[in-house]
Amino acid sequence: MPMVGTETEDRAPGLPRPGQGGRASGRLLRGIGWWTITICLLVPLLLGVGFLWFIWRLPDSETVLDRNADGIVVLTGGASRINDAIELLAAGRGQRLLISGANRSTNLVEISRLNPEFARWMRCCVDVDRSLNTLGNAIETRHWAERRGFHSLIVVTSSYHMPRAMKEISHQLPGVALVPFPVISDRLKAEPWWSSGATAKLLLSEYLKYIVTHVRVRLNPSSGTA
Repeated sequence: MPMVGTETEDRAPGLPRPGQGGRASGRLLRGIGWWTITICLLVPLLLGVGFLWFIWRLPDSETVLDRNADGIVVLTGGASRINDAIELLAAGRGQRLLISGANRSTNLVEISRLNPEFARWMRCCVDVDRSLNTLGNAIETRHWAERRGFHSLIVVTSSYHMPRAMKEISHQLPGVALVPFPVISDRLKAEPWWSSGATAKLLLSEYLKYIVTHVRVRLNPSSGTA
């Protein structure tokens, strides 16, 4: 007499029960969706907290140097950066000054004309390079410091640019002592950063560039000494 098999007997061993695969797929999709939402909420939150931390660390007053250095390097871009760097050179804070990232039309004669009281130091103790960005500034600074045999540098740039500049230069010159000399821009002196859309945009842009620089340096830690 023929036997009628049960559902359990007819199904091959190891196969899921009907509907079980659909429930597992549903749980997987819900898990992916939950993690996607979490990441979409967490990333902006972390970026926002990091931006506030970045702003909080920026100096709001001029630095008083407590030491000299072998050389001084100024990264161009702000109106008063070069003047401050030349003043440091004239005060004997360093042996030579590198003006890094100068415009193609800028030369020592023009700078001397604009700063006649410093013409003496411009003739004897100032070098210029034409690098186009902060990474280029750092590479040219490395070449300059190595040629001169310098083991310590005063770095002059805007306060908001200083974290990225220090990261790039220290990556290129890990054995050189760096002394930051941040220049406070007139815009930041005149009003809080959050009261001006242009200032907030500038600081946010610099913060994002700093993150990119930090990640690149972490992923390629030895490039500066290659």
